[in-house]
Amino acid sequence: IAMAATRNVMRAVRVLEFGGPEVLKLQSDVLIPDPKENQVLIKVHACGVNPVETYIRSGNYARKPALPYTPGSDVAGVIEGVGEHVTAFKKGDRVFTTGTISGGYADYTVAAASSVFPLSDKLDFRQGAAIGIPYFTAYRALFQKGRAKAGESVLVHGASGGVGIATCQIARACGLKVLGTAGTEEGMNMVLRNGAHQVFNHREANYIDKIKEYTGMEGVDIIIEMLSNINLATDLQLLAYAGRVLVVGCRGPIEINPRDTMSKESSIIGVSLFLATEEERRECATALLDGIEAGWLKPTVGSEYPLEKVVKAHEDIIHSSGARGKMVLLP
Repeated sequence: IAMAATRNVMRAVRVLEFGGPEVLKLQSDVLIPDPKENQVLIKVHACGVNPVETYIRSGNYARKPALPYTPGSDVAGVIEGVGEHVTAFKKGDRVFTTGTISGGYADYTVAAASSVFPLSDKLDFRQGAAIGIPYFTAYRALFQKGRAKAGESVLVHGASGGVGIATCQIARACGLKVLGTAGTEEGMNMVLRNGAHQVFNHREANYIDKIKEYTGMEGVDIIIEMLSNINLATDLQLLAYAGRVLVVGCRGPIEINPRDTMSKESSIIGVSLFLATEEERRECATALLDGIEAGWLKPTVGSEYPLEKVVKAHEDIIHSSGARGKMVLLP
């Protein structure tokens, strides 16, 4: 009887109060959720860790989930069960998600069938967990918000992280001239391997001058900005006429001179995947699934952590010396 009783519980990371990484608690007696209509239950093989999850956990973010909750949206795994009206998936299917309902830092998760996609055999589960937020954000920033066109140039600031690598791969495949920055030798090499034509070390004092020298008088058409609280003021000086900065990441305020936008009629555009419409999400998904088939969408997985080390993962994603691909949790 004890065996039967334990079968419906799982391990999951729970946040009982907002705060630092230490509020992440791994519990082993969490009930396995049931998929309701238009939902699926997924056995989690890997879950992506995103910087936004640390902001939400701290309680200082615009969106605050009801406590207690389990973080995590980018899951890859196998369908364990389906709710009513789900016809697109069946038990045993390999899938990845762009969102979950019950949270991804767990052995099992429930997700809306509309946020679940088939995972190609070309990719392993760790790579599957690196697609969701990074690739959808990169595509949205480049095309839905940045209106990028083939032949334009794009500078990816912080190009060795999850979103950065995704942006480099997508931009290169779509015919843009791709420049990237990273903070380590290893990160710079990774950026070049993933589609950048040229890479700069943003730890060098004069790296902005090097970018200006490389782009000549033209400047760059688009900047994808992961750390706008540090770079936004200088970004405005690197832009071409009618150039645009896409703000993907920010960790605080910054002072800029608005006149710098007037001299080139440039734009600063915020990007939030959470505001994408169903139609925009479908457009992203179609483009990215095509990219997997074509072979250019190949997520690079960085640090891997067991669920027991989730506190360390949240510390490292904010404080590590340089990003090297996508961080994942392995239940």
